Amino acid sequence: MMLEIRDVRKQFDGNMVLDGISLDVNKGDVTAILGPSGSGKTTFLRCLNFLERADGGTLVFDGEKFDLHSARKAEIARVRKKTAFVFQNYNLFLNKTALQNVTLGLTSGAGMRKDEAKERAVKALEKVGMADRLNHYPSQLSGGQQQRVAIARAMAMEPEIIYFDEPTSALDPELIGEVLSVMRRLAEEGMTMLVVTHEMDFARNVSNQILFMDGGKVIESGPSKEFFANPQQERSREFVRAIREARE
Repeated sequence: MMLEIRDVRKQFDGNMVLDGISLDVNKGDVTAILGPSGSGKTTFLRCLNFLERADGGTLVFDGEKFDLHSARKAEIARVRKKTAFVFQNYNLFLNKTALQNVTLGLTSGAGMRKDEAKERAVKALEKVGMADRLNHYPSQLSGGQQQRVAIARAMAMEPEIIYFDEPTSALDPELIGEVLSVMRRLAEEGMTMLVVTHEMDFARNVSNQILFMDGGKVIESGPSKEFFANPQQERSREFVRAIREARE
């Protein structure tokens, strides 16, 4: 087991946003985290990478246990060395080129030599179809291209797992496919991913397990095919039914 997540809890202003979320992730799993807006999906993902401090809960990563509320800086650094995070709105440096955006984390964050960092960054950008945009600034790129740079930046760190927080939500519909195709290739190559998403075709056809949340709770979890074919909980059935009706 790569990740064992237990009883993650988080409140904002007395409002319980996460109420005991647990999840197991094996190496190579692609887990789609689904649910209506406001169900706590993004907060859960951010707590796992200490971008938010959970009020309680534990994370066992590669056999090492971390307290999500009280982990020290050195422990957080060890978790983040194994992970990468792809945000909704790309989080690129606007004054740096695509290549510079990818190399920066390698040189300043990982302490890699500039020539090594550049070589790895170029390979990552080539992999996401951005070889001809190395020296373009974010303002010269479409939203889909910017998100592919963000994914290349995550890949270049060679993480054990990548967290995706609704990576297509800020994109125009015609640009969504190019980002999902990159993620699909990553899945085929065995990259472990946790993906908060509203893209149901991706969840059904690329992910192998579903975590369905509502109101800060896990309503249902299990294999993706089973979730969409035969959801067990009434709330899950309502969700899947609404998806089907929207497609018709």
